[in-house]
Amino acid sequence: MTRPDRWDPADIPDQAGRTIVVTGTTVGGLGHHTALELARRGARVVITGRSPDRLAETERAIRDAAPAAALETVELDLADLSSVRRAAAEVSRLGAVDVLVNNAGVMGTPYGRTADDLELQMATNHFGPFLLTGLLLPQLVASEDGRVVAVSSQMHRIARSAPLQDPRTQHGRYQPWPTYGQSKLANLLFTYELDRRLRRAELPVKALAAHPGFASTHLAANGQYGRSVGGRASILDGAIKLVSPNTAEQGAWPTLMAATADLPGATYCGPDGFLEWGGRPRVTTSNKRSNDEDAQRRLWELSEEATGITYP
Repeated sequence: MTRPDRWDPADIPDQAGRTIVVTGTTVGGLGHHTALELARRGARVVITGRSPDRLAETERAIRDAAPAAALETVELDLADLSSVRRAAAEVSRLGAVDVLVNNAGVMGTPYGRTADDLELQMATNHFGPFLLTGLLLPQLVASEDGRVVAVSSQMHRIARSAPLQDPRTQHGRYQPWPTYGQSKLANLLFTYELDRRLRRAELPVKALAAHPGFASTHLAANGQYGRSVGGRASILDGAIKLVSPNTAEQGAWPTLMAATADLPGATYCGPDGFLEWGGRPRVTTSNKRSNDEDAQRRLWELSEEATGITYP
């Protein structure tokens, strides 16, 4: 069993023969660095993104750094449930899936509703991954040692309540950051409920979660301005890089630990530094609200209804 107080990327075992799906692999982000490191270790990595251009850019970047990388590309927009279904069908044709890394997300976006009438942050960060995981569960079971990793955030701690109201109705004034916090809380509620259900069903799959701390990615600028360069977006992006204790590459380490280390289900990985903003990965804990089993069950039921999937 991996020591909870010490982990290093050098500890990642050989991944040859394994198929790993990583969502949200835009160049320079956490997903890109997660996919790159797994490809370097020999995994066949399925990278996903919302546009062919972005996917091609990521594929080039990974092959430049790891020429022997075994890559598959799949278009996926987690905010669109029909896109999730198409992507899952495409991935299913690749056979067994050993690891699904639900990394993709949006942060602090202006108010918007998707084609499925779901609020954008909750749709992208929770409902899309919930549906994708359910649709890929047969492939994860087929691996006989499947693993689902959710990328959450320390921002789950700012959520004052779990997101348990009707997701197709806006309740009160929309607030971007509290909503983001709720979506990250939802990642943990889902992970813990999923792992419990998998154990109860005696399926050979486990669910874990990770958070990157405060890493220098483009996520905040993209969420606020829809881009990371130009005007205020460049200012915000530069400020985040200036104050972030971890690079995006280092921010991916807790995810890599959760995806590859010998850990039990329902484990949560994060940095070991002050306030878990930066540092080296270790096993950590999430807040009391995320461990509320009633909230976990209620969110699960709400999510099945919203996405139209029923897990085994």
